[in-house]
Amino acid sequence: MAKYFDVHPENPQPRTIGSVADSIRSGALVAYPTDSCFALGCQLGSRDGIDRIKSIRNLDDRHHFTLVCQNFAQLGQFVQIDNDVFRAIKAATPGSYTFILPATKEVPRKLLHAKKKTVGVRIPDHVVAQALLAELGEPLLSSTLLLPDEEEPLTQGWEIKERLDHVVDAVIDSGDCGTEPTTVIDFSGSEPEIVRRGAGDPTRFE
Repeated sequence: MAKYFDVHPENPQPRTIGSVADSIRSGALVAYPTDSCFALGCQLGSRDGIDRIKSIRNLDDRHHFTLVCQNFAQLGQFVQIDNDVFRAIKAATPGSYTFILPATKEVPRKLLHAKKKTVGVRIPDHVVAQALLAELGEPLLSSTLLLPDEEEPLTQGWEIKERLDHVVDAVIDSGDCGTEPTTVIDFSGSEPEIVRRGAGDPTRFE
């Protein structure tokens, strides 16, 4: 049965955030809010977490997982960025964007795109997500909480608790979350490619 954490949207309770972070370090899979929609998150190296996310979302090996980072310094440890791309991403973060970039050796092989050796990264503009990332001190391995055969992500913490009670370990609820996933930009080629148009304004990358 999943633990349910009611967190203040503007002043997240440090003790609660600390408790969630401890559970993630111990292998928990959590549902948490971001600036686009709810996401599933686990520790970076958790094989069990990866497998559970794949099972919940019915994902295949081609899925791009996302490393949700606290800040640009952290993001830079996990992906390779040249100066032009650096400036473009820096101007758009934090925000509702996911960027696909060549991964560094810090990223577990299981998370890489099989052929391209890329990974998704993002920096959310969300108080609760940022508090959790700060407490963890490392990125959260994440995927949008979009269930198979459903067109929109779940937006209510209580509904997530009700529907995923036996497959996640914790639900963080800080009020309504959006229904629009991030805008995804692939920077692994010679030109940026808009892979998905979502909550972030894609025109700056066109």
